[in-house]
Amino acid sequence: MFARIVSIPLKVNAGIEFSELFEKEILPTLRRQPGFRDELLFVDPGGPEVVAISLWDSKEKAELYDRAIYPGMLKTLAKVTDGDPKVRHLQLAYSTFHKIAIGAAASDASITSQTPGVGG
Repeated sequence: MFARIVSIPLKVNAGIEFSELFEKEILPTLRRQPGFRDELLFVDPGGPEVVAISLWDSKEKAELYDRAIYPGMLKTLAKVTDGDPKVRHLQLAYSTFHKIAIGAAASDASITSQTPGVGG
């Protein structure tokens, strides 16, 4: 699994409008993308930014979204953002939520299938 982490600076008092855009425009678009698995949105109440983490089946699927769809999402959010969002990409190493282990020690499928409680 692969993660896109986007830190989005918001304009003052744009939180409600951002939430509406996120729910009505961004999230439905993400759900239609091949390889999209989940979205986590973190806010600092009253703070100047939000952090969105999208989870993808693979780096390739996340990169396809970056090239083909993300530029349009930036245009959609332009009226509520204050500056450019910062994007990072990371390979998921472990998740208790998703009950998977990936990474250097467990990326080999034979290790994952042989280790009780890993990969299920």
